[in-house]
Amino acid sequence: MKKILLLVFCMPLFVVAQNKSKANKKGKTFQISGTVTGFPDSTIVDFLDGSNGSPISTTYLIKDKFSITGRMERPEFRILSFAKQQRQMIPIFLDNSNVTVTGSRDALENVVVAGSSSHDDFVAFTNLLKPYEHLFKQEASGSPAEMKAAADVLEQFVRRNNKSYMAPLAIIRNYQLVEDADLMKELYDLLPPEVQESSFGKYVASQVEDANRFPIGKPLEEFSQEDTSGNLVKLSDFKGKYVLVDFWASWCGPCRAENPNVVQVFEKYKDKNFTVFGVSLDKSRDPWIAAIHKDKLNWAHVSDLKGWNNAVAQKFHIFSIPQNLLLDPKGNVIGKNLRGEALGAKLASLLD
Repeated sequence: MKKILLLVFCMPLFVVAQNKSKANKKGKTFQISGTVTGFPDSTIVDFLDGSNGSPISTTYLIKDKFSITGRMERPEFRILSFAKQQRQMIPIFLDNSNVTVTGSRDALENVVVAGSSSHDDFVAFTNLLKPYEHLFKQEASGSPAEMKAAADVLEQFVRRNNKSYMAPLAIIRNYQLVEDADLMKELYDLLPPEVQESSFGKYVASQVEDANRFPIGKPLEEFSQEDTSGNLVKLSDFKGKYVLVDFWASWCGPCRAENPNVVQVFEKYKDKNFTVFGVSLDKSRDPWIAAIHKDKLNWAHVSDLKGWNNAVAQKFHIFSIPQNLLLDPKGNVIGKNLRGEALGAKLASLLD
């Protein structure tokens, strides 16, 4: 919760077809003129911020057509969402241009977005990564050689196109592959101020700050709190094991939704030198205990029941949950915010 959604990262890299148009002269406003067939008349078209999923405006399809106007401070990702269906979305990298969107409900992956030079850049960047798109899927699989090749392509893209608004996206993708915090900071520093101030530029800045707090390969600082029985439990009590330090709360919907995944990997690897150490940002004891039992979280739990003011959360600047840190038997950070299949894949690589 309280975490940037980055909707564009949840979409396939191929979601927008090649832009076949020439960009119009940019003005002080944009206009999107859309023709999308296959939806019923009066279908809702939501215009969303592509970085956090928040709604900007809403219109309707009338005889397959819709129109949206507005103003951009700088090129940014926007999302067209049809009928509030998660997979019926079109990302546009939008600037103050006259843009046309042409496609059909049955083939939104082949939609043609024309008129925005910024979107042309997005299409070119997307095509550049096509050979490596499998590396960024949730069930990612790829050889070390493939990952290195993709990371090199992304790094060189930033170095050669540091003024492009695609550069922050390339930095994020590069960090997904190599988790090199020093390189991420080096590439971020190449961006001009106007690109750093974009939504994705600001996201990179937050990732740089986060990486500096929990650098991969460095030990996590000691902490301790009382468990559900009032006994003091220290992080160092788990030295010699792989430990997932899990920040959560009973009131956090995304945390509770992720708990079955954590339970699954715990049950699979608890006899292979792995455990979970839960740190709750609850404020009341009863809901905390009830959630532990209901979700079958059979590992160590601590909390000082101070909510967002939890001393451990404050110590590590935890301002959003769920968050987790995976530690090796020496207590060094080897993974951050691993969820779902990503957590299972990481543990499989270590323990299977």
